[in-house]
Amino acid sequence: MIENFTFKDRYTIADLVEIVAILRAPGGCPWDIEQTHESIRRDFIEETYEAIEAIDKGSREMLLEELGDVLMQVVFHAQIEKEKNSFDFDDVADGICKKLIVRHPHVFGDVKAETSAEVLKNWDAIKMDEKKQKSVTESILSVPRQFPALMRAEKIQKKAAKVGFDWPDVSGALDKIGEETEEVRAAIASGDEKKALDELGDLLFSVVNVCRFAHVDAEEALTHTSDKFTDRFSYVEQKAAESGTPMAELPLETLDGYWNEAKTRE
Repeated sequence: MIENFTFKDRYTIADLVEIVAILRAPGGCPWDIEQTHESIRRDFIEETYEAIEAIDKGSREMLLEELGDVLMQVVFHAQIEKEKNSFDFDDVADGICKKLIVRHPHVFGDVKAETSAEVLKNWDAIKMDEKKQKSVTESILSVPRQFPALMRAEKIQKKAAKVGFDWPDVSGALDKIGEETEEVRAAIASGDEKKALDELGDLLFSVVNVCRFAHVDAEEALTHTSDKFTDRFSYVEQKAAESGTPMAELPLETLDGYWNEAKTRE
């Protein structure tokens, strides 16, 4: 047992860094010692989404806990690199502090920025300079493919829109949905799965474009609809159970009727 950490009333980030180092050290925790960046990659994603869930629920207690889990992931990955004599947690903190100072010249320098729009414009310019990006294409390519697809599509569209490659208003984006829908119909009718994948991707991309014009987060919109579907399906399943006939044996017309009932109850 490590006595130093047994009965402390309050711990700090320095304690967390040391605890993770102890867990990873010889004689520490067998599971922690075995982990790599790749093996806990998914854990990082899951912890981040759980922090988002806490925000959505408005739970401060849950957010406090989940932010700790996210922070532990950062410390853990930094510890793995420290063991390779690459970098440590202090280097991570140093890097983000320097980035924040450089990207806020209107706070830490003599640049003028009176509005959020001016701040974002400066931020993008500084970011492109830091990454030595000389074109918008390079900026678009910097959007990680690992992002959720809807989020990535929106970010790519926003970057293109900043240089005028965009519809003048939402009507063009809406018309594009109709055009892409017809192309999806044709692709499916042809039986060409590769073509269907291509055209369905175009349709989804067009829907994200409309979301952007409507100032609606595409990820949030789809999550909301998934929740709505789940609630309605639950009602349909309940009504089917009350009918005494297995749901799979009920005609679609009956299930659709239950579905419409569920809609009217919202």
